[in-house]
Amino acid sequence: MPYKLIVNGRSTTVDVPGDMPLLWVLRDVLNLRATKYGCGIGQCRACTVHLRGVAVASCLTPVASAADTPITTLEGLSADGTHPVQLAWQEIDVPQCGYCQAGQMMTAAALLAKISQPTDQDINTAMNANLCRCGTYLRVRQAIHKAASLAATTQSSLAAQNASGKP
Repeated sequence: MPYKLIVNGRSTTVDVPGDMPLLWVLRDVLNLRATKYGCGIGQCRACTVHLRGVAVASCLTPVASAADTPITTLEGLSADGTHPVQLAWQEIDVPQCGYCQAGQMMTAAALLAKISQPTDQDINTAMNANLCRCGTYLRVRQAIHKAASLAATTQSSLAAQNASGKP
């Protein structure tokens, strides 16, 4: 059955079974490879994407439930890799093997969209379901604080530019 999807701001139609996991539609049908397959049962969150702005495990999300709904993958956080989370991940050098990092970054971006200056406890709670076999949890937390700082600086700069009338 055809389903209309809105992925990273672009509308597309896929003809797949309604119970097909969104993960496989993104990876195998739409060729968006940042979203990773980890466990297939929602336990690791390597497959995290945003659905309606909420971090979800795409391996557990049937494509039918994502139809006509904004979906964001890591490729959609920013066109040029300048989302504060992406910049912070690079600056802090978070990844070791890197496999889980797309899911980590998507969960972190959802957290920061909800809580602009999260505490360590906010971060621990939000990131609790994301597993990292390499154990980069402390760098993940540090990068989330860095991303919050980068986002705040960007917001301040934009506010100052708007107030001065200069681009």
